[in-house]
Amino acid sequence: MHFTLVAMCLAPALAPAQAANDSIVYVISAASRLDVKTGKAGLLGFAGHEHVIRARTFSGRITYHPGAPTESRVEITIVTDSLEVLTPPDTQEIRKVTEAMRNQVLNVQRFPEIRFVSKTLTPTEHGFRIVAALTIVGRTRDVPVDVRLEIESDTLRAAAVFTVKQSDFGITPYRGGPAGTVRVADRVTFDIEVVAIRDPEAASRD
Repeated sequence: MHFTLVAMCLAPALAPAQAANDSIVYVISAASRLDVKTGKAGLLGFAGHEHVIRARTFSGRITYHPGAPTESRVEITIVTDSLEVLTPPDTQEIRKVTEAMRNQVLNVQRFPEIRFVSKTLTPTEHGFRIVAALTIVGRTRDVPVDVRLEIESDTLRAAAVFTVKQSDFGITPYRGGPAGTVRVADRVTFDIEVVAIRDPEAASRD
């Protein structure tokens, strides 16, 4: 999905009567999508598959300051047990990869959530660059994320794609097949499309 790009730094025109310290809260809706994509690695990586993993349950909010956009805040929480392997269309492999992902990689019983919380926002030509604290399996790392935006009176849309290394979070990438010759690459890609709806009751004044 491609969005018309609207820089948040121009958004005060949406609410000219608001003071710089006012905020508008947008709540992430079920129309949003969050996928994690894995690659292949190793000498016989061609024998395995790339996988698309979808978060069936995630939530969050964007607290937006029209008068001071760089003071805005983004929070997203993913329920790890809701992550579902979509591809390849092979039932046996999906079961195997899903079990490994939940039990060996993410340890969903101990770490039920993945969290993404913005730390800084900087205007760019196409929207914003966010530096966010990403927490996976109890370890937090800062990640830079370029976000494209569209802001309407009651709706905020955002799209972002970014990569991280599993090893940066202490995760050993999955290995399987004969003698572990089929491996998942260390880097994984987050592909996010957010549709957030304004919550008029949650608007606040700092």
